[in-house]
Amino acid sequence: MSRRTRYQQGSVQREKRRNGPDIWIFRWREAGPDGNSKQRKALVGTVIALSTEAAALKAAHALRIDANQQTPQAGGGPSTMAELVAHYRLKELVGEDQGRKSFSTRAGYECYLKNWILPRWGTHRLDQVKPVAVEEWLGGVKRAKATKAKIRNLMSALFHHAMRYEWVDRNPIELVRQSAKRERTPDVLELAEIQLLLSRLSLRERTLVLLDAATGLRASELLALRWEDVDFSSLELRVTRSIWHQVVGNCKTEASAKPVPLDDYLAEDLLNWRRQSAYPMAGDWVFASPKMRGKQPYWPDNIMKRHIRPVASEAGIHKNIGWHTFRHTFGTLLKANGEDVKTVQELLRHANSRITLDVYTQAVTSNKRAAQSKVVRMMVPNVGTNEVGEEAKSG
Repeated sequence: MSRRTRYQQGSVQREKRRNGPDIWIFRWREAGPDGNSKQRKALVGTVIALSTEAAALKAAHALRIDANQQTPQAGGGPSTMAELVAHYRLKELVGEDQGRKSFSTRAGYECYLKNWILPRWGTHRLDQVKPVAVEEWLGGVKRAKATKAKIRNLMSALFHHAMRYEWVDRNPIELVRQSAKRERTPDVLELAEIQLLLSRLSLRERTLVLLDAATGLRASELLALRWEDVDFSSLELRVTRSIWHQVVGNCKTEASAKPVPLDDYLAEDLLNWRRQSAYPMAGDWVFASPKMRGKQPYWPDNIMKRHIRPVASEAGIHKNIGWHTFRHTFGTLLKANGEDVKTVQELLRHANSRITLDVYTQAVTSNKRAAQSKVVRMMVPNVGTNEVGEEAKSG
């Protein structure tokens, strides 16, 4: 059984599914390449997300705008910021299979849209959004400069989206000034502090911290590693995915997908962890959660709050430690060792406009491997050059 509500240039229909909640379907007609009218349809959402018919109609409006874009004689673009946001969500904040934005990025954008942009600007017509007004509004937003810069950049992206569809001819947000400068320098662990912390941690946490602090991996990349990503024979980590709130997606940037050197001591450390892990198979997560029967990796925040920070505090380390602290520490130690800027950039896998997807196949250079080994030896003193045994080479 279904119910359909008609309105100009389309209709919304509620349909039942064999499994799961009812869904709203938007149906419309448009001219095909041969000039004949053809029926089209698109999923608007579930009745859980859109509980009322009015909410479904509002969401369907973005689909109608998109349908009209394909049918010039129909005309009509978004008139308000809320309508522009709806269309932007439809075309840009789509599923991972569309390859546009990662899950974490989409979640962040939704937060800024829902909590900041729509409440203040949703009812405004596009031509009512003025640079000075937006700049003054951002000045009163009680958030860090970096957060306000992200809000500003998302508003700019909305207007670029409108320009692409030729709904506006200029982007007023380009004239909005908003600094993204850090208001405080992030904490970095001194060499003695990282050594002390490593000496106090249990095997699981020690392996996590040492691997993070000696590779600079982001927490989302660290927890997304599978054993098949660890190449013990060539001593490399293949970073091909990230995970955020247990949703697996692509890496943050193309640069993030470069192979990461794996120092031989780190390889031995990982092998020790693999021997004790209940999930040592190639397709298993390197840091699989027994509570989830290995189907998911550990939650990084839980390990940090319940295990790493308490140990650091007991050891007299009272800095604000997070997973990114180890990445900052890695970069600081590299620079302290006098490594060249290009080597540091590639080890941290910072993006630039010249990097493309073919970095997946690039080999780890000797200078990057040597630079990482220096940091490992600083963290773990009195350790000679370990050769990974036959067990490591066999993976």
